[in-house]
Amino acid sequence: MTLALSGARILTPEGVVEGQALLVEAGRILRVASEGETPAGARHLRLEGGWLVPGFVDLQVNGGGGVMLNNAPSVDTLRRMSEAHGRIGATTILPTLITDAPGVVSAAIAAVEAAVAGGVPGIAGLHLEGPHLALSRKGAHDPALIRVMEEEDLALLLEAARRLPLLKVTLATESVTPEQIRALTAAGVLVSLGHTDACFEDCRAATEAGAACVTHLFNAQSQMGNREPGVVGAALALGALSAGIIADGIHVHPASLGNAIRAKAGPGRVFLVSDSMATAGSDIDAFTLNGREIRRSGDRLTLADGTLAGAHLELAQAIRNVMAMAGLDVAAAVGVATRSPADLIGRADLGRLAPGARADLVHLDDQLALRRVWRDGLEIG
Repeated sequence: MTLALSGARILTPEGVVEGQALLVEAGRILRVASEGETPAGARHLRLEGGWLVPGFVDLQVNGGGGVMLNNAPSVDTLRRMSEAHGRIGATTILPTLITDAPGVVSAAIAAVEAAVAGGVPGIAGLHLEGPHLALSRKGAHDPALIRVMEEEDLALLLEAARRLPLLKVTLATESVTPEQIRALTAAGVLVSLGHTDACFEDCRAATEAGAACVTHLFNAQSQMGNREPGVVGAALALGALSAGIIADGIHVHPASLGNAIRAKAGPGRVFLVSDSMATAGSDIDAFTLNGREIRRSGDRLTLADGTLAGAHLELAQAIRNVMAMAGLDVAAAVGVATRSPADLIGRADLGRLAPGARADLVHLDDQLALRRVWRDGLEIG
């Protein structure tokens, strides 16, 4: 049966449409039509104002619903994460495994493969954030587990790329070679630079080898200076790089975030990530990672020594924040949480309300607070 959603402004790739209905059938978007042109027998649902936008695409999700992928890399954990993030608007997520032991990495790869095969909704693939990072920029990652990439590590990643719909790997130029990056990208891996003190030329070499992204821009990486642009300068100047950013007002100063969005050279784009932990979509205020306690105070997550350890951030709030911080309008702000990350991972069926795209939808009220969520045309929150 066709579902006709009306009563809200509809954010399409062509612009904002008012006074019409979005038609959905069999989990896909049919088209936008006038309310008088809806098919006979369609089920009508009238929304009370606000905005109808694509489901959010979150490419950095460490946990949610009270669980962390690291602590239990299983299909059940992935299902709980997907359900928790779906309820808060992220209808597609990239589960993220923080630096861990080789056995945990292998278990996470197997779990994502099984979850996708078993139809767990909203799982785009797997993001391995480490262990091939720089100790100097370890952040909340366990330094005892950080190491240089060896041949057996490369072989594991190449095999994972064959098994998964998407594999993203965050790595540091200090711990890998350009040849290893070239091998990964040739296998379809999305290589992202992060937790690194790389200089501009190191970043350029990695980009020429195929790296296409930077992980949580400004955080755990070399900053932009007058004589050495560092990772931040490379992310903004090199058009081949896109960059995730945590728009919570804690990880990045509002002025820096606005400057980055305005300065970014294309075609790469800045996009929003939550970097969320177990607290997302739950009421817990503490959890463990690699045996260390992480506590929540407001929207700040830290280790005992005060080191930031992920974020407590919903993308609807991030959209509102980026509008205030960078002066974006609604369409542009929604785009950096939907179409920009979808395009980066090559998913033309996500992040846009266009004919043939998945019917992953979010209804925001006039203040852009989340009201309802649909995944594959079925309401989930």
